Amino acid sequence: MCGAVRYRLESDPFDAGWCHCRTCQLTSGSPATVFASVPHDHFVFTEGEADVSQVKSSGFGHRAFCGKCGTPLYMKVDHQPETVDFSVVTLDEPGRVRPGFHIFWSSRVPWLELDDGLSKFDKFRSDTRSLEGTDPAA
Repeated sequence: MCGAVRYRLESDPFDAGWCHCRTCQLTSGSPATVFASVPHDHFVFTEGEADVSQVKSSGFGHRAFCGKCGTPLYMKVDHQPETVDFSVVTLDEPGRVRPGFHIFWSSRVPWLELDDGLSKFDKFRSDTRSLEGTDPAA
């Protein structure tokens, strides 16, 4: 929002989707967050990396945000250390990345009704790797 932090993606994003978990709701201030993934080393800060703050947001991951204005930037999770999930709306052209599914649909706010034809998963998608020893609801 403030422009202090800038980044570039060095490859096309993949696995774009909506997340309706309570943590995404609280960190975004909205009913859901649209995220996408890139390989960890393909998310490159070009300005303001020193202004990025992080918080442990669950038993298996942490989130980063601009320390000056609070804009949510990304989430990294322990069970997929080779990728970073970034907030699509922080892109210069967020409309170029289209979500393809919903996760944590069971946590959506009750008044949110979406009939977009996308697959909806109560928690994580069944092909989410290695959640052993984690509490996905955390």
